[in-house]
Amino acid sequence: MQYLLPTAVFLLMASVGLSLRLTEVFARWRLANWLTWLSLATATFIIPPALALLLANLFHLSMGETAGLFMVGVAPGAPLLTRNLARKGFDMHLAASYQLWAALMIPVMIPIMVALGGKLYGRDIWIPPAVLLKQIALKQLLPLAIGMVIAWFAPKASERAQPVLNVLGNILFTALVVAVLFKMGPALKDVTPLVPVAALLLGVGSIAATSLARFSDALVRQTFAICNVNRHVGLALLLSGQYAHAQNALPTIVCYALLAPLVMVVYAKLAPTQGNVATR
Repeated sequence: MQYLLPTAVFLLMASVGLSLRLTEVFARWRLANWLTWLSLATATFIIPPALALLLANLFHLSMGETAGLFMVGVAPGAPLLTRNLARKGFDMHLAASYQLWAALMIPVMIPIMVALGGKLYGRDIWIPPAVLLKQIALKQLLPLAIGMVIAWFAPKASERAQPVLNVLGNILFTALVVAVLFKMGPALKDVTPLVPVAALLLGVGSIAATSLARFSDALVRQTFAICNVNRHVGLALLLSGQYAHAQNALPTIVCYALLAPLVMVVYAKLAPTQGNVATR
């Protein structure tokens, strides 16, 4: 089971790369000014973990549950969303530019936010940026780059391979979720009802946080919002176990992993995309 997630992520990221154009990705970066990036950094890296700690204290969650929720809030940019955005009317290249930007910011922002969060509980926690950079490079940037290179040199072959990789990746990811739920069945029964409530509110709050960046274009605003709720639960699981040494964090992280797609689907229904890609 330990190989299912890396394999699924690799296939899905490669699938995304097969349908992206690097010029389009970087074009989205040039459309945003410094104030946009500052507000996005706040909405992506500061508000969600702060909200996670607020909810954990409000609901009196255990230390393990608090650590799990906090690590979910700390880790943005899950690599399992971008390809499906285009099918729902969102801007796939804009989502990819956000995901790439978030990945590059992770080695800078996560160590700072985790260290500050640990201080609030009297703990010294330091995550080496090099460790995070390695995780992002191997599990996100490398397969994405492989897919984009293949698309560049063999566009027709990439068109045929893209849906196959996407289906295989989703099958493996679904199998992983089913296996985790089966293995964790007894543990999930003991989770307090407040944990899924906190996870749900964290997802909603992550969407609301993007309202800080005042985009005149609805498509841009909604794409960033739905990307922000898609937190990196795999990275959160790694950090909570390896660095926070938190027990019972996994059920909280799984709750978010199950509820986040529901939040995204509801948001996509309530906020139909419109407009063109531009930021102001």
